[in-house]
Amino acid sequence: MTTQHEIAQRLGLPVHPPKIELFDLDARTNTDPKSIIRQVDEYRREPFGLYLRRAMPGHPKLRSLESWLLPEHDLRITRWKYHPGHSADWDFYVDIAGIEPGPARWRSVDHYLDILVADGRHSELLDVDEFTQAVRAELLDEPTAERAMRSACAALDGLARHGYRLHDWLREHGIELSWHGQSAHDRAIRSSLVPPKR
Repeated sequence: MTTQHEIAQRLGLPVHPPKIELFDLDARTNTDPKSIIRQVDEYRREPFGLYLRRAMPGHPKLRSLESWLLPEHDLRITRWKYHPGHSADWDFYVDIAGIEPGPARWRSVDHYLDILVADGRHSELLDVDEFTQAVRAELLDEPTAERAMRSACAALDGLARHGYRLHDWLREHGIELSWHGQSAHDRAIRSSLVPPKR
């Protein structure tokens, strides 16, 4: 299987090309950045975005993931569920991404920047080095790069203003997230966290 790092090396790039994912609502599949097609257990569409939940078969530490794609905010918000004996110290992983909705098919293009959120405690911006390398390599054009940085800054600012409580910040924008087995008004369940490196 070809990795993003191997693709970058083959193309002579300092960093991998933007990761693209496809979400086919009719087929209930998610095509990941390596073009592997995964079966999706649940898709749910809301006026503000798209929810998905799927298993992660074969992963040594992660059992499943669930994500919200929020096109107006250029965000994909993910939580992971772990196999017994594995965990991490974060609640949400936020990808900055261009998200293209469609009636039956959605598409996301990762814009390198990510945010870790420890709900009610703090947040951390990740992969600024990859982002700047991608801009220098012209893998992101100037308007896309500026939009990605603005989206990341807006998210960090919103989180800080709301005591790093993700759901409180999103409610300011009329967004009510709910997760599998949890209503939109419950506090985040601490089983979601950063994906470990394989």
